[in-house]
Amino acid sequence: MATIVLVGINYAPEVTGVAINNVDMAHSLRDAGHMVTVITGMPHYPEWRIQAPYRGHLRCNELLDGVQVERFSNYVPAHQSALSRGLYEVTFLVNAGLTTIRPTPDLVLGVIPALSGGWVARFHATRSRAQFGLVFADLMGKAAEQSGVPGGAMVSGAVRSAEVTLARSAAQVGIIADGFRDYLVAAGVDTQRIHRIVNRNRAPTHRPTESRKTVRRRMGWREDEFVALHSGNMGYKQALDNVVRAASLIARRRRVRFVLLGDGSQRLELQSHARRLKVTNVDFLPLVPTKDYDAVLAAADVLLVNQRGSVMDMSLPGKITAYFAAGVPVVAAAAPQSETAKEVERSGAGIVVSPDQPEALLTAIERLADDRGIYSQLANAGPAYIDKYLTAANASDITHFVEVLLAEGRVRHFRG
Repeated sequence: MATIVLVGINYAPEVTGVAINNVDMAHSLRDAGHMVTVITGMPHYPEWRIQAPYRGHLRCNELLDGVQVERFSNYVPAHQSALSRGLYEVTFLVNAGLTTIRPTPDLVLGVIPALSGGWVARFHATRSRAQFGLVFADLMGKAAEQSGVPGGAMVSGAVRSAEVTLARSAAQVGIIADGFRDYLVAAGVDTQRIHRIVNRNRAPTHRPTESRKTVRRRMGWREDEFVALHSGNMGYKQALDNVVRAASLIARRRRVRFVLLGDGSQRLELQSHARRLKVTNVDFLPLVPTKDYDAVLAAADVLLVNQRGSVMDMSLPGKITAYFAAGVPVVAAAAPQSETAKEVERSGAGIVVSPDQPEALLTAIERLADDRGIYSQLANAGPAYIDKYLTAANASDITHFVEVLLAEGRVRHFRG
C-alpha cells in the first residue's frame, strides 16, 4: 500500500467534467488498497459558482467514500476570459500550495485541467521527495488557443510553455486521448514515459432502476417527442448557439424537443438567444443528481456533443463514455480532425457533422428520427464499444500507471 495524493481542482460533488475522471481515479486507487488524499477546490463546476454548502470557507476537510478530501478556496469567475482564468489558477496555486501534507506521500499525482493542479502537485512532490506524475484530461495550451475564451489565443504561448515544462519534469505522464501524445512528444516528453489511460470505472455506476417511460414522464418529455439532449457545461468551447439555431429551424417541421441539461458561463446568453429567435422547443434544465444521470441519458432519443469548430485536439469530453454506455445514438457537431469526432467514428455509435452549421445538425437528428434501422445500429454499437474500451489492450488503467510510478520511485530510492 502506498500513500498517494491526487491534486485536481475539480472533484465530487461536481457531477460533470473532469471531476468524474478524478473521482474514478481516486476510487480505483482506493480499491487497490492505497491510502488516497485528494487536494481540490470548492465545488463550482459547471455553474462557475461555489456551491452553497461550501461558500465562505477558505479550507475544509471531508471524507467522501473512503477518500480524504482537502478543499481550498479559490477565485471562481462568473465570466470567462484569459485574465479571470489566470486569477482562478493563481489563487488555487497559492492556497493549495501553502498546506503541509501529512503523512508524507509516496506519490503526488497532478491532474490537468487545471494547470495549477499540476504545479501544486509538482511543488508538494518536490517538498516531500515523492514521485511526481501527471495526468492530462485536457491540453491547456491548446485549450487557450482553440476554446474561444476571450484573450485565450493571446496567452496560449505562455500557457503552453508552463504546461510542457510540467510535463517534461514528471516521471511519467498519463493521457486520456491518443491525440495528446504528438503534442507532448513535440514538446520534448519521451514517448516511453507517456501512457494512454482508460478509466475502467467509467461504465455506468447507477444503472437505471426506473423504466424509460417513467423517467421521461418525470422529466416532462412526452412519448411522441424526439428528445435531443446535451448534458454538462455550457461554455465557449461548446458553442451551443448552434443547437439553439438548429432548434429554431426544426420547430416548424417536427415535434423535437432540445434539452440543454447543465450550466455554465454562457447559459444566460443562450437563453437570451433562444428568446430572440422565439424558440419554444428548447428546455434549459439543471444537472440531475449523479444517481439519476445514467437513467436520464437513456431516456433521451439522441445525445448531443457540440463543439466550436476551432476545437481540435485540446480535449475529449468525459461524458462521451456515459453517452455510449446509455445505448442512445450520439450526434457530434465537431471538427472532423478533433479527438471527439475520432472517438465517435471509432465507436460506430454516432454521426459526426460539421460544427457551427445548424442545418447539418438538424439533418442528422431528422435522419435518426426517420430511420429506425440506422438508429438501432448506432444505439447497439455504443455499449459494445464500451465493453471493448474498458478492456483495451493498448491502454492501462490508473492503477497500472501508478504502479509504474511507484516502481520507478523504489528503484530511484534504492540507487540513492
